[in-house]
Amino acid sequence: MGITQVTAAVRNPARPQKLWEGLFLVDTGAVDCLVPGARLRALGLKPRGQRVYQLADGSEVTLEITVAEIEFMGERVGATVIFGPDDAEPILGVTALESVGIEVDPRTQRLKRLPAVRLKGERRASERRRPPRR
Repeated sequence: MGITQVTAAVRNPARPQKLWEGLFLVDTGAVDCLVPGARLRALGLKPRGQRVYQLADGSEVTLEITVAEIEFMGERVGATVIFGPDDAEPILGVTALESVGIEVDPRTQRLKRLPAVRLKGERRASERRRPPRR
């Protein structure tokens, strides 16, 4: 489900001085980011594989993907990026948001920065259980 929009820059990690900036739809229903393929190719990015995605209507489509740097709200993150149609609206997926500790506030529909990036499942060494002695 699309919530809001944010300006983001896309960079080729091998040539970070070169970038493309656009207005991205923040879509908490999308895992990965989507950028018009022509914009990615202009940055020198090439497909590194394909992935099957499920669309909103339930149908599936195979799309080319790559890895790029996405910068938004003062944060930069490496992300899986889909080569979208050249006229596609850019999408900022939930993985990029969560990777930098930003989420959508369900009340205000605005992006908010969390006090810390979540790292669930990891406990401090002092909290880990030791195996019982035999």
